[in-house]
Formats: sequence, C-alpha cells, structure tokens
Amino acid sequence: MCGIIGIVGNASVTDRLIQGLKRLEYRGYDSAGVAVISDGNLLRERAEGKIAALEAKLGSNPIDGPVGIAHTRWATHGVPNETNAHPHFAGRVCIVHNGIIENFLDLRQSLNGRNFRTETDTEVVAHLVDEEMSNGASAKEAFQSTLAKLKGAYAFGMVIDGEDDKLFAARAGSPLAIGIGDGEMYLGSDALALAQLTSDLVYLEEGDWAILTSDGYEIFDRHNNAVERDVTVIVGGPAMADKGGYAHYMLKEIHEQPETVSRTLSNYIDEFRQTPSLPTDIDFAEIDRVILVACGTASFAGEVAKYWFEQVAGLAADVDIASEFRYRKPVLSENSLFIAVSQSGETADTLAALRYCKSHGVKTAALVNVMTSTMAREADIALPTHAGPEIGVASTKAFTSQLTALAALVIKAASDRKTIDSEAVSDHIKALMSVPGLIAQSLQDEPHIQEVAKTLTSAEHAFFLGRGQFVPIAFEGALKLKEISYIHAESYAAGELKHGPIALIEDGTPVVVVAPMDELFEKTLSNAQEVISRGAEIYMVTDKAGQQHAAGAARHILQIPECHNFVSPILTTIPLQLLAYYTAVHLGTDVDQPRNLAKSVTVE
Repeated sequence: MCGIIGIVGNASVTDRLIQGLKRLEYRGYDSAGVAVISDGNLLRERAEGKIAALEAKLGSNPIDGPVGIAHTRWATHGVPNETNAHPHFAGRVCIVHNGIIENFLDLRQSLNGRNFRTETDTEVVAHLVDEEMSNGASAKEAFQSTLAKLKGAYAFGMVIDGEDDKLFAARAGSPLAIGIGDGEMYLGSDALALAQLTSDLVYLEEGDWAILTSDGYEIFDRHNNAVERDVTVIVGGPAMADKGGYAHYMLKEIHEQPETVSRTLSNYIDEFRQTPSLPTDIDFAEIDRVILVACGTASFAGEVAKYWFEQVAGLAADVDIASEFRYRKPVLSENSLFIAVSQSGETADTLAALRYCKSHGVKTAALVNVMTSTMAREADIALPTHAGPEIGVASTKAFTSQLTALAALVIKAASDRKTIDSEAVSDHIKALMSVPGLIAQSLQDEPHIQEVAKTLTSAEHAFFLGRGQFVPIAFEGALKLKEISYIHAESYAAGELKHGPIALIEDGTPVVVVAPMDELFEKTLSNAQEVISRGAEIYMVTDKAGQQHAAGAARHILQIPECHNFVSPILTTIPLQLLAYYTAVHLGTDVDQPRNLAKSVTVE
C-alpha cells in the first residue's frame, strides 16, 4: 500500500508533497522520495526510512518547482534502501508506482543496452517510456504504448523532462484519483492525501490513463478513447476522504485488494529471482505437521491452506477453531509448527491457543496484520500480512492477504521438502504474482454483481456449496452474507447435501455454488443439479470453462478470470465479497458495523 501524490501548477510544490506523504503514513512504508521539475531540470531526493529522514535531506539539499511527484514505498521488488526508493529516473522520465508489474523481467530483457540501476519493476516502466521517446514517439504516445505492454496491477504518476507542464497518470488494479484545484491539478493514490488540497476529486476507473496540466486534465479509457469521469465532492474533510469516495469502508477495502495482495507478496516472494523469500527463515524439511488455529474468517484461510499444504507440499496439516483447540487437549509433537492466523493479533482464543502450544514445546508462528500485537510479540516467528488498517468489521482484504501469505508458505514448504521441482516452484510463484492483476479484473464485474445481489434481498435463507479447496471459500461466502445482510446462510461440502441439508431446499431457495473448472467440477455440478431439481436457484462462481459446462444450470454466473488452480480460491473470494456487500446495501443494513459484532474479539 505505497502512497502517491503529485502536483502540477505554477507555485512551489515540495512542502505540499511532503505534507501529502505524511497523510499517507498510516499505510506503512520503508522509504520515501520526491522529484520536481525546476527550470527544465529533473531534481530528486530520496531516503530510506521515515519521511523525517527525507525532510532532513531536503533541509540540506532543498529542491522545488511547480511540478512534482512524491512516494512512500513498501518494498516489493528490491530491498528497502535509497537506491530502490521511488521516484525512479530513466533518461528524461521520472516515475512513481504502486503495484506489481508481472512481466517486468521479460520487458527488462527486451531493453538491450539500457543501464538499470535497481532491481525494481518500476524502473523498467520508466525505461520503456524513455525508449519509445528516443525512437521518435511523443510523450503521450510513449506512455500509451508502454501501458499496452504491461501485465499486472499498477498506479503511476510520471513527469518528463521537456514536458514541464504535464503530469501523467494511469491505473489498473491500484486506486488513483485526480484532484481539481484553482490553477493547478493534483494526483493521489488515496483521497486522504489530497484532502487538504481540494474537495473535488475524479476517480480514475480501471484501465484509465490521464494527462494533467495546471489548467485541466484529459482522461482516456483502456481503449485510448477520450472519456469523462464524474467529479466527486468530498464532504466532511479528511474523515470522509479516508473512505476514498466509497460509500463504506468495506467497499473501499474490497477495492484495495490488488494493492494489499501485492504488498503481502513483497514479504514472501523474491519476484526478481522467482523464489520464496519469507520474512523469517523456516525450514519445512524439519517439520512433520502444521497446525493452523484461528477464528471466523481467518479459520477459513487456514482451511484453504490445509488443502495446499497437503496437496502441494505433502505436509500434514490440521485446522482448529481457536475457541475449542486447547479444551480438547490436543496431542502435540515438537516437530510440529503451530500457526496462529489473526488479523488483529489480539484475538483472545487464538492467543490462548498459541500460549498453550508454547507451553508444550511446539514451535509457534503468528500470521498477523499488526506486528506490534501480542501474538506477534509472543510467537517464535512473526509473519506479517501488511494488509493495512481494516476498518470494516467484515474482513475482506485481511482474508486475501492471509491466503496470499499462506500460499507463499506452502511454496516454501514444497521447495524445502522437494515435493515439487524448481520449474513447478516457478510456476506457482508466477501464479501467485498474477493474483493482484486478476483481482483487478474480477472487480470489473462489480456492476453485474450489484444487480445480481438485488435478487437475494427477498431470501430468508441461502446455501453455499463447494468441493475441495473451495469448501472453505463457500463457508467464507456464507459468513459474509449472514454477518452484514442478516440473511441466514449455511454452507456445506457439496457431497454432504444428501446427508441431510437437501431436506431444506424448496422452490426458490438460493444456492451459491463455488466451482471453477477443476477435477471435482463435474461432481459439484451433479450436486447442483440435485438442488435444481428441487426448485433451487443457482448462483455459480466459476471461470469461463466452468460457465460453458454449466450452461443452463445456473440462474446467475459470477465469473472469475482464468487462472492457475493453485490461486483460484483467492479469486473466488472477490465475487462473494461483492455479493454480500451489495445484498446488505440493498437491504439497508449497517455494512461497516453490523449488529452484535466487533472487529477484534478480545474476550473468550
């Protein structure tokens, strides 16, 4: 969750850029930088660490001008240091970037003769634009051409020497907004960064790119057609801006997932070398069992990981609900690894389970979003998700970040235990790296899901079904629906229908089936047919191949992009989150603070 701010105008910008970065500090970062165009010259200052370190360098080496961009970076490609800090230079181009460019290595190899100073994916983009301009393209043409070559999730802010009155911007998967001022224009990855500068914002839509000048802006869609986007007036100052113009924190957090998953990946994958790179060393060859303990949504992340650990890494895995774990007095082995999964790191039952395992000599790890939490401090190993603050009570981005981190742990375990070869390790890493961009694609189906959700509002009950690694995702989908819409929802492994639950199916009962194409698809479809014959209405979460095979069976298709089977549980989560959210919105419930619930359960 890096931060971007930019200003193009006629007055000094450096101090205001720094203030904008400070408003983004809540996102977390490991370096910061600022660049300006002054009298036709690109000037830059960067520093590892906090913004205060950047301010100190600017104090001894001041730079300023009427056009500039600034950035707080959380390292993805390349270690956190000044060299890899943004903004990046390449010839006449200066750029800041949030997200991950999946195909940066291929693009880098195509740029023969270019002098790369970093291991970052961002520098490649700057070189591509500069290369195009060196071959005679205009700045606009070079930017447009470069965007067409990129795969992944990104938000860009860019300035170019020789285009001193312009600020270039683009987004795909990472949020970006234009701010409208009087005689100047602004750019921000978060409305909060712009809250003290303007209340009039234009949110770029997926695939949009733009050119800002001091007196206006042009926006182009993914097909390079000039488009108009609505102006949103932020009423209420920074508090409202913190929602990024979204009606609820939950919706904002759903849309942040391309960025938050990218950020999680940065802690677990060396994308430059295509290898696992955990924040702390774990040798899974010495472990004979993984014990995953959690509550609520986090427990479903653990359930998905159980399938992964056993199928990919050949490592036995158990999942326990934290509130029951220690009371059944489990038999523990010193060769086991206990992993507590918790967004807050303070969940009382999960913390008690961690302490129970420590007292029995078991190695413990805490997968948490808050590294100052009790679990992070008390566990032998602290594993961060870095999803950033999650305000909505119903967990969304924390869940996908937990799945992402666990997937990376599984790849490391498979590599250590040699259950897959180096080529398969690379394939799994590439699949995981593709997730931010695929989530961005999934979010494009939001208008369709919003309409589908209207058909659920009259339901008193709903059922969710899945098989294999999609059983926990079905459980998570049911939990989301019930906790924010208050519609009673149950979830089952699809094969369990005939063992009792099918008695509850009647004419019009909504049944959500999570079934991308895999080796269990036909069995799941057969289970769906069983409830269809009893009057159920099917809502199927599937991919293109699944849709083709299920033609006519489902009333509604919620389609995910085609992807590697390993990461498909993460992708199927997105439409289920949106379905629950819009059902709740249509029903008028308090989405961010549903009744009787709290964000962190710190009592037993």
